Amino acid sequence: MAKSSRPTAQKRQREKARIERQKEKEARRSETRERRANAGPRPEGEDPDIAGIRPGPQPLPDEWQPLPTDVFSDDAEEEESEEQ
Repeated sequence: MAKSSRPTAQKRQREKARIERQKEKEARRSETRERRANAGPRPEGEDPDIAGIRPGPQPLPDEWQPLPTDVFSDDAEEEESEEQ
């Protein structure tokens, strides 16, 4: 009861799919290589992504600043403490 040593149809489909994926991958890689070659050198100096950033805590952006209605005044806190 020997098994057939011929590749099955499923195996041929898997192999074709694998080869197709390899071709697509190589096409993406060559496109990336071409794009990088045409992009030219990076500018010297400060990295634009981190320009203006100082070491340490950063100031909060304007959209994260508390609203004037969210901030308690010292008078309101004193009145609350007196009531207790």
